Amino acid sequence: MFTGIVSAIGEVVEAGSGRLGIKHGPTTRRLRLGGSVAVNGCCLTVVSRRGTAFYADVVPETLRRTNLGRLAHGNPVNLEMPLAGNGFLDGHLVQGHVDATARIKGVKKTATGSEIMIGLPTRLSDLVAEKGSIAVDGVSLTVAGVDEPGGTFKVALIPHTLAATIAAGYAVGTMVNLEADVIARYVARNLRR
Repeated sequence: MFTGIVSAIGEVVEAGSGRLGIKHGPTTRRLRLGGSVAVNGCCLTVVSRRGTAFYADVVPETLRRTNLGRLAHGNPVNLEMPLAGNGFLDGHLVQGHVDATARIKGVKKTATGSEIMIGLPTRLSDLVAEKGSIAVDGVSLTVAGVDEPGGTFKVALIPHTLAATIAAGYAVGTMVNLEADVIARYVARNLRR
């Protein structure tokens, strides 16, 4: 379980052949073999550590459902350690189970940060609501608007978020991981019944 509060930006040192290697010394030192870490919002299991890098196996299902298969050596990634039972619940509850990927449709600089317009996959449209929570590449964000224009949603990023995550590098066409709010997911399922 995670909170969507990114703890570090790591750098890809290995990608492909079902293995992902990420360099970030402080994170690597805190991880244990078999433990979890969120990479761009995707929960991965640490299978080895070497120096300042940790490595995770990435199965075809994960590569299909996330943006991890598009990563290359040198790319930056958001990292988050799992929530400790005695930790603060900042952000919102994030499972690290990516629901879908989507493309950035627009980036607008504002006096106090940026507004990002993201495509809204049809299968997630019932789970995204204005002022609700969503994780974008593992970052807990508040939805600022939905369907303006249709098939999109908007988030507003403050300067801290832009500095502490990979979001500062977002441009039109960037592929991002989306995880809908877990509470919204269960409410929608029960309403459909």
